[in-house]
Amino acid sequence: REAYMELAGKIVYTGMIDEYYNYCYGELEYRSLKFETEVLDMGNYQGNAVVNYTDYEVPYTRIIEHKHFEFGTQPKTVITREYPAAWEKGKEPYYPVNDPKNSELFDKYERRALEEKNVIFGGRLGMYRYMDMDQVIEEALTEAHMSLEEMTAIAVTYGPGLVGALLVGVATAKALAFASGKPLIAVHHIEGHVSANFIENPDLEPPFMCLIVSGGHTHLVIVKDYGEFEILGRTRDDAAGEAFDKVARSVGLGYPGGPKVDKAAKEGNPHAIEFPRAKVGDNPYDFSFSGLKSAVLNYINHAKMMGEEIHVPDLAASFQNAVVEVLVSRTIEAAKQHGYKRVAIAGGVASNSALRAAMQEACDEAHIRFYHPSPIFCTDNAAMIGCAAYYEYKKGARAGWDLNAVPNLKLGER
Repeated sequence: REAYMELAGKIVYTGMIDEYYNYCYGELEYRSLKFETEVLDMGNYQGNAVVNYTDYEVPYTRIIEHKHFEFGTQPKTVITREYPAAWEKGKEPYYPVNDPKNSELFDKYERRALEEKNVIFGGRLGMYRYMDMDQVIEEALTEAHMSLEEMTAIAVTYGPGLVGALLVGVATAKALAFASGKPLIAVHHIEGHVSANFIENPDLEPPFMCLIVSGGHTHLVIVKDYGEFEILGRTRDDAAGEAFDKVARSVGLGYPGGPKVDKAAKEGNPHAIEFPRAKVGDNPYDFSFSGLKSAVLNYINHAKMMGEEIHVPDLAASFQNAVVEVLVSRTIEAAKQHGYKRVAIAGGVASNSALRAAMQEACDEAHIRFYHPSPIFCTDNAAMIGCAAYYEYKKGARAGWDLNAVPNLKLGER
């Protein structure tokens, strides 16, 4: 909690409320999900993107057919079945369990939360209840001390991301824009992360170099203009955030991996274990983290087989050092080669303290101005989407009523 309070004067916390208070009253129960993906040798499976199943005999709750979000005509189709799953520490919690036992326990946490002056608990994990969109919007407007009539436009993320969340957001935004007569602005999720840099840095204007590092994306780009990018490099396999999550899970640090590894690494020696730094031969600005991830897992397995103790802080620090070194060196080299004197970082991993410190040091040495959002604006947030939408609105961009969720939307696509 102390680390959160150092980030800003007021915190909106949407994680597990019992974890926030270090489970002081006991552990709440949650429900998780399991996903199974299958490639079918047919042109179409179910005719639309999502079909929900409520029959007791059917083990899964929905089937997602991905091609209907891309309007594809491929000869094969990819489907994902979503199953309910028991939750335990280390797994991602999706839903609360609102039975009498858990509700009684949550009441204790809620009473304590109401005493907080600078923390707002939100979402179904922070408030331990299911949220309807009208309630979410009403609470957001109340907290902002604004009305819908005062809004200029309605902005929404339409991709990339988890299809369920995107669908809910797009449908709600279209309905809200239609009912209020406000223009609808479609925002690319990753462009939103880049735009987070503009919130606190009014002097930052394109063009500049930007490293985008998140759970699903690692890109090195030139921001040529607002919403206009030239991609210099990208990951060939795992994104940096994925590698953090997998390594954290393998040593029992839990999810999300980024902040857990960052915290553990502060107590470790970054040079205790020499892990590999991959180079991609045909593009000096591309990234590859699967080899590093495998090296860490092999180290763990070998230690277990030999009965050797694994010092988690040293492992975390050494792994993090390998990731950070690659990210920083590629970024600085690209900035030098292309003649840019301004470098920014964006995405969830951009809140990593080691990355921020190393990038600052490297930029100082190269006489490059370094920009970064506050950690609270690095993870997914509405402010960055609103900021990106502002520039889209100024350019005259408007979305139609046929706007759809695009879970695999690529950077630079519209």
